[in-house]
Amino acid sequence: MSTDIKGNVHSIETFGTVDGPGVRFVVFLKGCPMRCKYCHNPDTWSYDKAYEMTVEDILKQYDGVKEFLRNGGLTVSGGEPLVQIDFVTELFKQAKDKNIHTALDTSGILFDNSSKYDELIKYTDLVLLDIKHINDEEHKKLTGHSNKPVLEFAKYLSANNVPMWIRHVVVPDITFKEEYLKKLGKFIGTLKSVKTLDVLPYHDMAKEKYKQLNIDYVLKDTKPLTKEEAIKAKEIIIYNL
Repeated sequence: MSTDIKGNVHSIETFGTVDGPGVRFVVFLKGCPMRCKYCHNPDTWSYDKAYEMTVEDILKQYDGVKEFLRNGGLTVSGGEPLVQIDFVTELFKQAKDKNIHTALDTSGILFDNSSKYDELIKYTDLVLLDIKHINDEEHKKLTGHSNKPVLEFAKYLSANNVPMWIRHVVVPDITFKEEYLKKLGKFIGTLKSVKTLDVLPYHDMAKEKYKQLNIDYVLKDTKPLTKEEAIKAKEIIIYNL
């Protein structure tokens, strides 16, 4: 694999606290095949070129702030970072050479069980896997795609003992239903390398961004999930593990 491969970068956050353990250097890549109704980063969907950066460019920036990344490391997010799997693999490979903890924030939607994934996980310390919906038909309505690759990716990570944090956004009238939460819990219970379950309450703070991008926000009439409802949802999932 070429070491001068370039990534199409949307933005970089140098003090991330919710994208893996510790304080993280988070690289957001451009491009995503899904159109999740509640996505808060619609500006990352496009495959148009933004900022082209080499692995060396990114690691140089990382080195400039590494003293502040307490107990953290490097996270690659998106968009969907596996749109650029070759770049992510090379970035993680060189990061591991520098003893940097690597985390991949992904939906797993592009998983195809190819050898590229075998190469990627050699250098991946943690996968933050976002399971949008456990029901396939409802997943299609929510994202425009089947959830089959997502669930297969979860099984693949489990079989290869790759640590996972499962993330699940709970949306009123969409995923906030007992039957779906129970089913999700039972599925997660079959995975042997899950370390954390993040149940995230739906919010509508991206409305203004959609307006600025002239994109219809289809959940404009959906109220944010309360903290109490999020706690209840997590309890149902955990009870059914």
